[in-house]
Amino acid sequence: MNKDKAETNRLKKRKTEHIEISLRKDVEFKSVSAGFENYDFIHEALPEIDLDEVDCSITFFGKPLAAPLLISSMVGGVEEASRINRNLAEAAQFLGLAMGVGSQRCAIENPAAAATFRVRDSAPDIMLCANLGAVQLNYGFGIDECRRAVEMIEADALILHLNPLQEALQPEGDTRFSGLLGKIESVCRKLTVPVIVKEVCFGISESVARKLADAGARCIDVAGAGGTCWSEIEKYRSESDLRYRIAESFSSWGIPTAESIQMARRGAPELPVIASGGIRSGIDVAKAIALGAHAAGIALPLLNAACESSESVITALSVMIQVLRTAMFSVGAPDIRSLKSRALCKKI
Repeated sequence: MNKDKAETNRLKKRKTEHIEISLRKDVEFKSVSAGFENYDFIHEALPEIDLDEVDCSITFFGKPLAAPLLISSMVGGVEEASRINRNLAEAAQFLGLAMGVGSQRCAIENPAAAATFRVRDSAPDIMLCANLGAVQLNYGFGIDECRRAVEMIEADALILHLNPLQEALQPEGDTRFSGLLGKIESVCRKLTVPVIVKEVCFGISESVARKLADAGARCIDVAGAGGTCWSEIEKYRSESDLRYRIAESFSSWGIPTAESIQMARRGAPELPVIASGGIRSGIDVAKAIALGAHAAGIALPLLNAACESSESVITALSVMIQVLRTAMFSVGAPDIRSLKSRALCKKI
């Protein structure tokens, strides 16, 4: 077997394992929460608005969204991912939401995998985001590969994800992160679509947000701690007791999402922030927006539904949207702009 084919097979095996482990194991953080339970809205007993008047819609990079929700990047590159992505895309189209695909590195290196990411025919109108690991810019990828990822799926934006800890825990991980910021900046300056930079589950600090803003990123997805924990996923992939124990040590690592939102806002006050990591209800979405987020991203809670059908995804998201609308009504916020100004009480 030649080197390229062996690498392709390793990537496919890893992606399959990620899906199976996420579906079958408890892969959430063990003693860290996203932090939303530490905040409460002040209930408004006299909202002076009608529930039917509540408007959840926003505009995101010129695209209208019916609610401030992004189906976060999850899968791609293997056969089962094609059905999952299509179900997610159909749901996003039906509800008027945004969506990101999983890392397209495998499809850049093996064009046969591109079909598992292509969902534009099922979702012609949605805000669709391509996705590559930022560290690949230190392993031979450049602006051409970024353009190919965008063109491959007719995307409206490119997500560059940062995952140093996850890579460090993988036996096959890419861990050369030195000098990466300058390469991210080059992509941000040259690519014709907006670049969103995100973590995968450990959060973005104030200083990192500032660096990314200075580099030309157009949006930051904090992807904080409290939801899916990639050190847990890599723990279950471990083939030795040593690696298992090392990965297990990081089951409580990271910046809780609620705190990371505020850090990112301080570091990059002019940029929209996406809050992902432990978003589990419409109330979490409302709190994230009141803390400073522009929108919220959801992944793991939709994975089981996406394995079933687009209708199952629509049902799960519809509940979340209606809870968000009800929360807005209960604090007297007729629209998302008003929700941003609603006070949260931090519990002691």
